[in-house]
Amino acid sequence: MAALARAVVARYAQAGWTLATAESCTGGLVAGAITDVAGSSAVLDRGFVTYSNQAKIDLVAVDPAALAAHGAVSETVARQMAEGARRRAGVTVAVSITGIAGPGGGSAAKPVGLVHFACAGPAGTVHREELFGDLGRAAIRQASVVVALELLVAASGT
Repeated sequence: MAALARAVVARYAQAGWTLATAESCTGGLVAGAITDVAGSSAVLDRGFVTYSNQAKIDLVAVDPAALAAHGAVSETVARQMAEGARRRAGVTVAVSITGIAGPGGGSAAKPVGLVHFACAGPAGTVHREELFGDLGRAAIRQASVVVALELLVAASGT
């Protein structure tokens, strides 16, 4: 994970890009991983922790109708979180994470370990869905940080 965070900071600094995070189930861990890297202040503008539905609406402009229709853990909401964070922060790229880390909160349709990601940047918005399984709360959150960092590296195009 540290190598990925270093790659994000190096690539974004070299490109003169800035980034923001919009995190739900990871609660700021992606921003934390990035700020562990010296020089991260050149690229990380801000992190939105949007744990509640209301925070998603207020902070990153998720449409309440999308939340009602699809639920917080969905491709639609992940995309809106990333795009809203990018607009609100005025950054080059924003990544979002919304999922069910457990141990409760899962259902047959949306089990524990289901996480949706989106990365919004100059080339558009990319979505990724992962079903990590019931690895335990901490492992799901850490695996989610890795995927978010991978998406940020991929968005850098190098």
